[in-house]
Amino acid sequence: MRHPHTRTTRTTRLRLAGALTAGLLCTAGLAAPAVAAPTRAPAASAAPALADGLALTPPMGFNNWNSTHCRADFDEAMVKGIADLFVAKGLKDAGYRYVNLDDCWALPNRDADGKLVPDPARFPNGIKAVADYVHAKGLKLGIYTSAGTRTCNSAGFPGALGHEYSDARQFADWGVDYLKYDNCNNQGVDAKKRYTTMRDALRATGRPIVYSICEWGENKPWEWAADVGHLWRTTGDISDNWGSMLSILKQNLPLAPYAGPGHWNDPDMLEVGNGGMTDTEYRSHFSLWSVMAAPLLIGTDLRKASQATFDILDNKEVVAVDQDPLGKQGAVVSSAGGRWVIAKEMKDGSRAVALFNESGTAQRIATSASAVGLPRATAYTLRDLWQHSSSHTAGTIAATVPAHGTVLLRVAADPHWAAYPPAAELGLAGSPLLEAATPAALTGTVTDLGRTPARHVSVSLTGPAGWTVRPTTATTAATLPAGRTLRTGWRVTAPAGTPTGAYGLTLRADYRSPSGQRVTTALPLTASVVVRPPAGTSYLSDLPWLSAASGWGPVERDTSNGESAAGDGHPITIGGTVYAKGLGAHAPSDISYYTGAACTKVSADVGVDDEKGAQGTVTFEIWADGTKVASTGVLTNAMPAQPLTADVTGAQVVHLVVTDAGDGNDSDHADWADARVSC
Repeated sequence: MRHPHTRTTRTTRLRLAGALTAGLLCTAGLAAPAVAAPTRAPAASAAPALADGLALTPPMGFNNWNSTHCRADFDEAMVKGIADLFVAKGLKDAGYRYVNLDDCWALPNRDADGKLVPDPARFPNGIKAVADYVHAKGLKLGIYTSAGTRTCNSAGFPGALGHEYSDARQFADWGVDYLKYDNCNNQGVDAKKRYTTMRDALRATGRPIVYSICEWGENKPWEWAADVGHLWRTTGDISDNWGSMLSILKQNLPLAPYAGPGHWNDPDMLEVGNGGMTDTEYRSHFSLWSVMAAPLLIGTDLRKASQATFDILDNKEVVAVDQDPLGKQGAVVSSAGGRWVIAKEMKDGSRAVALFNESGTAQRIATSASAVGLPRATAYTLRDLWQHSSSHTAGTIAATVPAHGTVLLRVAADPHWAAYPPAAELGLAGSPLLEAATPAALTGTVTDLGRTPARHVSVSLTGPAGWTVRPTTATTAATLPAGRTLRTGWRVTAPAGTPTGAYGLTLRADYRSPSGQRVTTALPLTASVVVRPPAGTSYLSDLPWLSAASGWGPVERDTSNGESAAGDGHPITIGGTVYAKGLGAHAPSDISYYTGAACTKVSADVGVDDEKGAQGTVTFEIWADGTKVASTGVLTNAMPAQPLTADVTGAQVVHLVVTDAGDGNDSDHADWADARVSC
């Protein structure tokens, strides 16, 4: 699928037949205050899985679409280069096997015999030669087509509807090992029939081919496709931004009962390395896809990838969570306030536990060994899969998790727990919002979560060059007994004239286990230098925001959302009325402002922008310091702008939140027209 939000600019694409996964999407905004409890899935159907021995763990590999689309650099040289890098960079050793071609590999028309023709400019030696090259590396080749008369690209390459057996035979003869089968231009033919026909055609070739059903979750394939394909898309297309990744995560999480060996929920390809998110967010993306037992298909051009990207993709301990042979998808344990705990049962009896912070500020996230399903034990081992360090806990599983970050642990009831040092939980209390030249009081904590004491404990807090960071209480303890906490006060001052923005702080603790093993642990955090809005009434689009996240493309100032690129919006227009000022977003979105307890009112005219025709359904909310203080009902494109006003007296931070109204976020272009704050 090519993302539905772009259909107004690519008019040849088929519109979705219905809302994406209606009823399954958590309709929260991106801020912690707006998080809803996860929706529970119904009991899984009894549809048997394909008994062909394929995809017994989620497929791993590469697909070019997210990084190249149909650009000219998608060609034979790229495919061979990716295969070479799989071997050279150790990705093959980590488990990546499939090098998959997406749309645009063929000519626009079949030949006189009705056969598909590889584009000779892109693949001058044909697909079989590429497959042979990939196979010689010990890897496998995948290909793409659509369960329709044309594919999803606006150029309309040949689809397989009515040609299933002929096309499957060609794929098999070329040596194809994986088929991604899309959903465009399907002529209204029943989805189950279309996808079952291709299953039978692939089976008739006698070649083992992993079959990826890409019908976007429209017809709930998790309920019927376990004996049709090896994996099925549960959502629309992912895009390279935080809001998109988060929305897809929330749609896919409730479907855990339907996944297992040979039949997987597919929340779409990885965006890791494509540049639209931070490395912290990409680590969350990779961690969460792994704990969901999702296919891991790299979506970045590895020829241009940074070492940080390779470090994420090649984390074998995280990959092992995804590839665990038990085949369980992780389930939500809790999600209050955007503090997610997701636990995945592993074949060896351990649990992979993701502590995921959806919110824009650091949060303490805690659970217990019993809550994630482990048996009662004296103590448990904790393996941090990103820090590659081991410790033990008496039962508490907790960490302060940076904004948009994930701590991924493997926890086991281990009789040899005493061989590891006690786990130390670090935290920093107090407001992370600082006004320049004004001292801020923070409190650092180090807590022994283990059964044994931590000895020779020392703590430090460091900030950017030029900042003043001074302790106001003790920074050392000769012994920290099990379950006890060392608290240290800190006074932090940003120099006068420090520009507004986010700055890094690091809280570090050093200690020794009873056996003398030295442990160093660090907690990276973010402090924001802020300024209060000026006195009087100001347009919010003229003020700096603390954070801005949008479900498709960036938040825009004084224009609509437009599409995925920055600056591609239009004059804000709701119900035919044009507004010169405002904020253009796309659900789910969250825009936060520092108000410093100096403001009294936020107001705006809100609605769905006219640029999406008759599409789009959203709700608008205003939050003040974690409390929802104003909201609309469901608004549609057919409605004029609605006035929304909130009393924000005394609030330090105000959030402008838009949800997708529970029906998926297709075309949810949301305007905060004439948005103002009075201070």
